[in-house]
Amino acid sequence: MVRTFMTVIAGVVAAAALVAPAGASPGELVLPAPTGHHPVGWHRLHLVDQDRTDPWVPTGPRELMVSVWYPAATARGDRVPYASAEESRLLLEQYGITDVPPDALTRVRTHARAGAPPLRTPRRLPLVVLSPGLAFPRWTLTTPAEDLASRGYVVVGVDHTYEGAAVTFPDGRVAECVVCEGGASGAAITASRALDISFVLDRVLARYRNLVDPHRIAAGGHSIGGAAAGATMLADPRVDAGFNLDGSFQPAFTRDLPRPFLLVSAEDRSPGNRPDWDQTWPRLTGWRHWLQVPDMQHASASDAAVIVEWLGLPAQPLPGTRVVEIIRTYLAAFADLHLRHRPQPLLDGPSPRFPEVRFVSPAR
Repeated sequence: MVRTFMTVIAGVVAAAALVAPAGASPGELVLPAPTGHHPVGWHRLHLVDQDRTDPWVPTGPRELMVSVWYPAATARGDRVPYASAEESRLLLEQYGITDVPPDALTRVRTHARAGAPPLRTPRRLPLVVLSPGLAFPRWTLTTPAEDLASRGYVVVGVDHTYEGAAVTFPDGRVAECVVCEGGASGAAITASRALDISFVLDRVLARYRNLVDPHRIAAGGHSIGGAAAGATMLADPRVDAGFNLDGSFQPAFTRDLPRPFLLVSAEDRSPGNRPDWDQTWPRLTGWRHWLQVPDMQHASASDAAVIVEWLGLPAQPLPGTRVVEIIRTYLAAFADLHLRHRPQPLLDGPSPRFPEVRFVSPAR
């Protein structure tokens, strides 16, 4: 997973070198606009689990940074920054990248508004928790998060400390990626993330009790974040549905999960060459689908789909905005079906709207 991320970043560097001399500042990238009816608000939370020692730097309690996106009453407040200069610098520095300005990712523009007043609704809103890929910060899932929030969901993005390139705390401390240096197994990271997600649920459900419906919760993620969502569902019955965006299950399921789960694979990852998915598939005993997007690369389930392209070198045959549209549309349909119980014909089978998406049906 770390090698995959390094490959993507290397592509970003090469692309930047094509469009600007070394050290020049790239232009701005405005992320694709959310497609729902509501403006998007944003809060930041610093959460401390006093009952758990940090597994990677065991000198104190587990601390997490969390983003909360939600439907807002009005588009009031400052635009939420994508990455700080220090986060951008550390991400690029970690991989020895010197051909772009260290603050390049600060030029990415979002749509959410910090502190915008939440939308008033007659009933509480469903919740979706997002876990990013290894080394990817939580803000690399901004495009799906903003879109779901604009459609009436509360979305929580979790930064798993010492597993992302840089996690910034309110007092100015920046935690770098310790597990990226090796020494931690995928199974250990997945198990730790499942504990993180359940702890975040505890705090979010208490803090936003008037906004969030505790009986309509989904968890999902990109890469190992998707594996963590599955592990969370096995351990935490509060999570009603889950999805995995091209993440290896670490480990494969050894017991049944009778609740809805969506798999989305990229490239040539199909039955027969994904042993962990092949082993997990029969354990998904509730509603399940396996979708494949062969022309999408692994990292493009995140914002990398458009960021790499912005810097001049498409990372896959599909345009980045089309990848964003596919991911957003299918995640929204999945959430609407299982958290709002609204029929979704899109999930019944292949659609002429999205010929790039294949429905995979492995044998049980």
